[in-house]
Amino acid sequence: MSAKKPSKSVSQRAIAFLLILQTILIGVNAENRLQQGDSPIEVLIWMINQCIPVLKQASSCQEKQKKILLPKHPRSEDK
Repeated sequence: MSAKKPSKSVSQRAIAFLLILQTILIGVNAENRLQQGDSPIEVLIWMINQCIPVLKQASSCQEKQKKILLPKHPRSEDK
């Protein structure tokens, strides 16, 4: 018997898909910038600056998911 994994909601899957798509588009845009003659270092810096908001969004989604999944227990110091 296999253990059931908690199913992800449609909105969580959509958010994950959009974050992946955004990252792919950053890569495509970076490739275009390289082909237009931008230096690799400039493109790398640009990519890092573009990816920071994506990472923040992913982290925020992950934190929200943790809060939803963790059971709420009274704090031990409140006793």
